[in-house]
Amino acid sequence: MLQETITKIEARLQNSAALGKEQRAELLNLLGQLKTEITELSKTHQEQAESIASFAEVSAREATREAKNPQTLQHSIGGLQSSVGEFETTHPRLAAVVNRIASVLANMGI
Repeated sequence: MLQETITKIEARLQNSAALGKEQRAELLNLLGQLKTEITELSKTHQEQAESIASFAEVSAREATREAKNPQTLQHSIGGLQSSVGEFETTHPRLAAVVNRIASVLANMGI
């Protein structure tokens, strides 16, 4: 399921008309980092890894919509950040990647 979710996010980012070239490249790079980190997390915390991936998918979908709803985007990003909150100490790279993704997506919704 994790791989399928990451693949969906990647396809959404690749095909989004709402992204500029630089935004697309940055988000795809961050997605690669996220994939590495949640794959590692899934070895010990499968459900939490799936939750993080799901929130990332929803956040990417909201950020790349043509007609953005800033409140919905903020809500989805908040869920993404909350989903990784308990791992800030044990998986700091995961938390850093998620926070960077959230920042980039939030800036797109302004």
